[in-house]
Amino acid sequence: MVIIITGASHTGKTVLAQKMLETYHYPYLSIDHLKMGLIRSGNTDLTPMVDDELTDYLWPIVSEIIKTVIENHQNLIVEGCYIPYEWRKDFSKDYLEDIRFICLSFSDDYINSHFEDIRLHGSDIEKRIDDSDCTLEWIKSENRKIEKGFQNAGEKTVTVDTDYEKTLGGLLI
Repeated sequence: MVIIITGASHTGKTVLAQKMLETYHYPYLSIDHLKMGLIRSGNTDLTPMVDDELTDYLWPIVSEIIKTVIENHQNLIVEGCYIPYEWRKDFSKDYLEDIRFICLSFSDDYINSHFEDIRLHGSDIEKRIDDSDCTLEWIKSENRKIEKGFQNAGEKTVTVDTDYEKTLGGLLI
């Protein structure tokens, strides 16, 4: 089984991946770690600031990792924001049967009511060096963009509207 966890920044992708690792003992691959390894090693001239280009660059690698894991009858959690909206087109039906997809987002009401909590929890698993771009309007914009993009591609999204812990807890298999 491969579990893909994506969503807008600060929605708890890494927290959910960590909880799943602890619960199911499935390893997880952080696409952010792969991104930074490729950037720091000089294997790409891309920078962390070009999300769309990074998705185009990273997804062919990540999708082939997913196929290999499925072919080897292994388990893996793949976590990150570099998942294209039309990701399913890269897998046959046989692969898709072994993939669970989760896209996290926050409602505007949740963001309005919990913005300071969202910022404070931004470093629960990974320590963010600079989180100055995390503003109320940016978080709302990113959540709507990601949610709309995946929904337009036919994907269901998990929107936290009131209770973050309960919503994430309901995602554990």
